Amino acid sequence: MASPAAHAPNVLLVYPRFAAATFWNFAATCELMGARYPAAPLGLITVAALLPSSWNLRLVDRNAEELREADLDWADLVLTGGMLAQHNDLLEVIRIAQAHDRPIAVGGPGPTSVPDAYRHADFQVLGEAEGIIGRFIAAWEQGERNGVFEAEKFTADVTTTPIPRFDLLNFDYYLHIGVQFSRGCPFTCEFCDIIELYGRVPRMKTNPQMLAELDELYRLGYRGHVDFVDDNLIGNKKAVKAFLPDLARWLDAHGCPFEFTTEASLNLADDGELLRLMNEANFVGVFTGIESPDPETLNQMRKKQNTRRNIAESIHRIYAAGMFVTAGFIVGFDNEKGSIADAMVELIEEAAIPVAMVGLLYALPNTQLARRLTREGRLHRLPEIIPANYGDQCTLGLNFDTLRPQREVLADYERILRRVYEPEAFAGRLRRLAALLDNSSRKRQTRASDARKKFGGAEMLHRLLANVPEPRDVFRETLAHCLATNPRSVRWLIALMALYLHLGPFSRHVIREIELKIDLLDAEPAIAAMPAREPVALAN
Repeated sequence: MASPAAHAPNVLLVYPRFAAATFWNFAATCELMGARYPAAPLGLITVAALLPSSWNLRLVDRNAEELREADLDWADLVLTGGMLAQHNDLLEVIRIAQAHDRPIAVGGPGPTSVPDAYRHADFQVLGEAEGIIGRFIAAWEQGERNGVFEAEKFTADVTTTPIPRFDLLNFDYYLHIGVQFSRGCPFTCEFCDIIELYGRVPRMKTNPQMLAELDELYRLGYRGHVDFVDDNLIGNKKAVKAFLPDLARWLDAHGCPFEFTTEASLNLADDGELLRLMNEANFVGVFTGIESPDPETLNQMRKKQNTRRNIAESIHRIYAAGMFVTAGFIVGFDNEKGSIADAMVELIEEAAIPVAMVGLLYALPNTQLARRLTREGRLHRLPEIIPANYGDQCTLGLNFDTLRPQREVLADYERILRRVYEPEAFAGRLRRLAALLDNSSRKRQTRASDARKKFGGAEMLHRLLANVPEPRDVFRETLAHCLATNPRSVRWLIALMALYLHLGPFSRHVIREIELKIDLLDAEPAIAAMPAREPVALAN
């Protein structure tokens, strides 16, 4: 065992790049708004806050800045980690650190889910950091330079989680900053890894603890969009209902410097009191997982909270509470007896959801779905390296043998993307949303001057309209319609339109990749029918 370091270590926290070809990249939107990446690395700055205050810290987010030789020369230890969508670059960060003879520790949901994929790292810190980081710190300070440290599942006490090190961030790099109130989700969706990583009993921070995080953001000068990154903000309705009035009072006391978005299950629409409280606490948008219009498919995936309801009407109730909805949809479930394309497109259009994240089903490691497919002998192996053009479930999905012919599934998916992300269709949903999104009773609203990059100003609108894909007249007319009919909501309608700068080209990229896959499937029978030929000897 090596002797302990005689000085406080220099610790370089490196956040790996997400794959460029992903739905959530929004590179063109970031460029328009003068940002470098949508979201800041909340997990890594939370880990930073758990480290000894005597340690010297430096953060490099490879999504927003370059990792320099000088950073590595400075470091005694490198800490990194992230999600499976960061797989390739996480491996690259491990390689770079070790090439510079720097010990590296990995953690986060990716390494926790598939630790063997990151076995070459010197340290693995697996599970929720609050439950294991102390053992890692003690080992480092005792001179150990490798090891595996794994937390007991679902036991981390988030009421002891310190304020993330927001001071390590350059706020100008990001469209929004994240905070977290709770972890876990009470539902049992078969494809979801949240309940495997964080459990089914949501654990909440205290109200004063959460407000202290907002105090710190405010003290550091941040203003504008804050995203509650909770797996399901309303997983414990009683707790969130007790928190929201305190949040509203905090906003009043500070001049309403923030507007919030979050993720929540669709049963949010059933609770009028909760919708009112979220509006009063200046929540302006919510992501929800809809997944499928088919009740039988929803039951099969164990997403029963979306059954026995009119989904479009549920979305409209959220709009009536002054919150826009972005939503997730999935193609490729076993219970899809035939084409799902028309029904899914009709639901997206009826609900007036401009930003619909439609992906192919992907069996994430260690989920109920992955375990079932393994038992059935249908799950494919996780690739060592993900191809450059493939970044998320939009292109990497169907990592298993489908029950429905794969060509039919892919053709369905291509049809949905082609129809949903045609400029006229996207603009049409924005126009319908303008008629449904009701901010007339919103008492608190972040000032436009405090919004990210003063979004909605004349110069920004000019640049937006100059950069939207053709036919631009469709977007100009839509913007004029929104301004005329719903001025109280127009800033968020403009923000959704700005996302199309990425979503339009990205959908066409995905369509091309899916067409290539279909072409390969069509070619397989012909290839199999070709007569065998004698091998050709290579020339010496």
